[in-house]
Amino acid sequence: MIAVIAKLNVAKGKEAEFEEVMLSLATQVRAKEPGNDLYTLCKDDDGNYVVMELYKDDEALAAHGQSEHFKASGAAFSGLMAGAPEITGMEVGG
Repeated sequence: MIAVIAKLNVAKGKEAEFEEVMLSLATQVRAKEPGNDLYTLCKDDDGNYVVMELYKDDEALAAHGQSEHFKASGAAFSGLMAGAPEITGMEVGG
């Protein structure tokens, strides 16, 4: 199993718009990607966002990146981000 933590740099004042787009994407990932076990938006007390993701294997992770809904979401995020995401991939132990 593959875990991914995506730390997202959201532009100030764009948080509500970002959440709407991100939650729509999360719904599509959960519905359309059988190799995905978790795709959840989280926000800490300081307003920082991360997406926690779990995939059955490398193929499922690759399929996520090539999915039409993921590719289409790029345009929806335009103007909402203040920089590139910080992506950390990990192998799940146990």
